[in-house]
Amino acid sequence: MTATDQTSRGTARGVADALRKQIRSGALRPGQVLPTNRELAARFSVSPKTATAGVDILRTEGLIIGEQGGRRRVRAVRRITWDLTEFERGHRRDSHSLDDWATAIKDAGREPRETIVRTVEPAPREIAEWLRIMPGDEVVKRARVRWVDSEPFQLSTSYFPGTIARGTLLDEDREVSVPGGVLRYIGHPQTAVRDEISGRMPTPEETDILQLPVGTPVIQHVRIGHGAEGPVRVMVTIAPGDRHLLVYEMEV
Repeated sequence: MTATDQTSRGTARGVADALRKQIRSGALRPGQVLPTNRELAARFSVSPKTATAGVDILRTEGLIIGEQGGRRRVRAVRRITWDLTEFERGHRRDSHSLDDWATAIKDAGREPRETIVRTVEPAPREIAEWLRIMPGDEVVKRARVRWVDSEPFQLSTSYFPGTIARGTLLDEDREVSVPGGVLRYIGHPQTAVRDEISGRMPTPEETDILQLPVGTPVIQHVRIGHGAEGPVRVMVTIAPGDRHLLVYEMEV
């Protein structure tokens, strides 16, 4: 028994602290199967119930996942670097088959996919404020689930004023992508963007769609795209905090 094990004897918190330290040090590797409750109980001189409670603490923290049949593993997370300096810049990376985001994921050696649902709705108050229109004015909403390597990575929902989007590619219920971006293609290019980034705990719906372990926070990234005469789009992206590294680079 190690000194760490000896100092952790007796409590679920002690079991959790010792296992967490091993995960962070790499002694327990991503994807590795944990010892059984009986083995943990013997190692830490606690009851199986206490050992289980210790592992449950780490599940709540998102470090351990449970699998069908009772197997528990160290969670393996392969995050993406999302470069928001380059995302949707003037030299956009869109093609006829992939939008700017998917192209960046492909360039990083990962496999992108998205599903999309298009609706026409009255603008909620917050969306209306961002777009500088009246609440209830018509907007085209394009709600996407973005996948990386068969894992849901983002919920990304864009809202466009109906006055510029109705009857265009943005009004079609399918994935659309053109070189230079769809807004430029329909005559309303973005000339500037404003980003608002916050962190919070997910809603039950977000937890379900993004398959989030208990205790995983999300990043909310709001990008408001401005055209020559005002806002032309607001995009609200919900991203699991442990799957993303957000990067900005700027001259100072």
